[in-house]
Amino acid sequence: MDIVSALRTFQRVVETGSFSAAAHDLDVTQPAVSRQVAALEGHFNTRLLHRTTSGLSLTAEGERMLPMALKILEAVEELGDATGSDGAMASGKVRLSVPAPLGLYLSERLGDLLATHPKLSVELLFREQSSDMIEERLDLEVRLGSVADSSLVCRRIGWTTAFLVASPAYLARKAPPQTPKDIKEHECLCYDRAGDVATWSFSNGSEDISVRIAPRLTASSAVAIHRAALAGAGLAVLSHIIAVPDIAAGRLIPVMEDFQPSRLPITVVYPSRRNMPLRVKTVLDFLTDAIGRDPSMCVSGMDRRWDG
Repeated sequence: MDIVSALRTFQRVVETGSFSAAAHDLDVTQPAVSRQVAALEGHFNTRLLHRTTSGLSLTAEGERMLPMALKILEAVEELGDATGSDGAMASGKVRLSVPAPLGLYLSERLGDLLATHPKLSVELLFREQSSDMIEERLDLEVRLGSVADSSLVCRRIGWTTAFLVASPAYLARKAPPQTPKDIKEHECLCYDRAGDVATWSFSNGSEDISVRIAPRLTASSAVAIHRAALAGAGLAVLSHIIAVPDIAAGRLIPVMEDFQPSRLPITVVYPSRRNMPLRVKTVLDFLTDAIGRDPSMCVSGMDRRWDG
C-alpha cells in the first residue's frame, strides 16, 4: 500500500463527505477510493469512518488521525517542493470557478500548465456570480469586486480593465456620449454580476462618477452582452479580454474615453490556507502568474485610450 496516496484519499473523502465525490475529485473510480480507505484502516487496524445510509462521519480514531494525516501530507509536499523530485508533481483534479471573460483568457494558457503536470486536471467552471464553495466542492474561485464572505481566504491577484463600447451601427443612430450624464440618453446593455445593475461607475483619473441607468437588456453572462453589443443593441461595459479584438477590427468602438469604467479588484478565494494540496497550490500559482503577465490586469493597468 502507498500510505501517502491512501492518506490523500482519506483526506479527500473527509473533505467531500462521500466516496463518490472524492472519486470524482481524484479522477479515480469509487471502488478504488473504497479500497484505499479500507487498506488504510487495515494498516492501522482501526475503523476511521462510520458508513451509514445517511452519509459518512469520522470515528473517534479517525478524528485523532486526521490532523496527523494532514501534517504528514503537508510535510511530504514541502519535501517534494524542496527537492524538485517527481513526488512534487501535482496530481488530481482542481475545480476552478471563474467569470466567463477571464475563463476564456485562462483556457488559452492552461495547455502549458497541463503539459508540465501530466497527472493534473482542471475542471474550469464559468460562473458570473459567487458560489457556495464548500457545497459545490470548489477548490478555487475568482471573483470580481469586493468579497463579503469573511470565512474565505482572499488573495488579490489583479484588477479589471474595461471599455465602454458600442457598434458602428448603433453609433450611426445615436451620437456617442461625451460624459457620464449623457448615458441616460442611450440604450444600455448590462452584465449582471450579482451587483447593482442599475449603476455604472467611471473614473477620469481624479474622481469617480456613478450614474444610474435604465438597462434595456440585462444578462448574467458577459458573453451574451458582448454579442448584443456587436449586434448594435446599445452601449456596453466590456472586459478588455473580449472587447479588444473587436475594437482592433472596428466591430466595436470605445466611447467616452475621458471617463473610463472603474477598475475592480480580481480576487481568488479558497476555503483555507492550511494544508493546501499541491494540485491546488499549483493552479493558484498559475492563476497569479497568468494574470500578472497581462499589463491590463496589473495594479497600474494601462492607458485605455484606444490608439489602434
